[in-house]
Amino acid sequence: MPFTALTKALSSGLVPGQPAVDGAAILPASTVASVVVTFVFLFSSGWWRDAGRVQLGGLSLPAPSRWTALSGACTALILVTATLAYTFEGVSIVFAMLLMRGGVLAIAPVVDLLSHKRPRPAAWVALALCGVALIVASSEVDGFGLSPAAALDIGLYLAAYFVRLRLIDRLGKASDPAVTRRYFAEEQLVVAPFTMVMLGLLALWGEGSLMGHLREGFTGGVTGLALGLALLVGVFSQGTGIFGTLIFLDPRESSFAVPVNRSASVLAGVVATTILALTLGADYPSARELIGAGLVVLAVAILSRH
Repeated sequence: MPFTALTKALSSGLVPGQPAVDGAAILPASTVASVVVTFVFLFSSGWWRDAGRVQLGGLSLPAPSRWTALSGACTALILVTATLAYTFEGVSIVFAMLLMRGGVLAIAPVVDLLSHKRPRPAAWVALALCGVALIVASSEVDGFGLSPAAALDIGLYLAAYFVRLRLIDRLGKASDPAVTRRYFAEEQLVVAPFTMVMLGLLALWGEGSLMGHLREGFTGGVTGLALGLALLVGVFSQGTGIFGTLIFLDPRESSFAVPVNRSASVLAGVVATTILALTLGADYPSARELIGAGLVVLAVAILSRH
């Protein structure tokens, strides 16, 4: 909830005394914070010891395999696109949440089928409910406006999630906790550093307003209160990444783990929107947004009993 609320407030100019900061300009500082949080967690937990090793001179260093590196790259893309999704003008938090979270819910049974796992009957019911939720929310699309850039952003988010969930299903889900810790540690070693490199290259390219704002974030354009809030965005973003990944790595099928993860995100979006409305004058969630969110939660409730 803080990740969502802070991102929207900072990018929409809702913070008192602070002009709006473009979402792309937030990313460099938030990613630096994510790098710090990642390594603090891996080393304080001791899980870095479960990662694969590579010899560099006389040192034995933790390193990912090619597949966990790919999973980490997909996660980095998810991180960037999720942050940007809350910054597009005219697109509400809950609507973006429903498109992204509902889309990942729809992907989960497909991942199970491709892995020759039979989704529970409840998964199909949940999928239908999520489809209805998206239809209900989309019926107000003229009121929100979904620009080509926003549609591309959400499309990339869903594609990256599909690849990542396939890799988790094949390599990360296991009854042996050491296997799970290894996958987690190797993937997380890649996520934040890869994100930083990707953003840096885009900023150096510098073509278009998006990359210009990225460059602004790297060259000191975000300072003072905005910088502090951007760092907090990164801390909370990586928090959702750590605990969300642990849920995905549950040994049960994706059609169980994914809805458990997504429900928290949808509820966080509704709470964040309501708090911003109560405290900073943002718009309240519409009735249709709330109905859509309620249907997603109902889908999760059905799955939780099967």
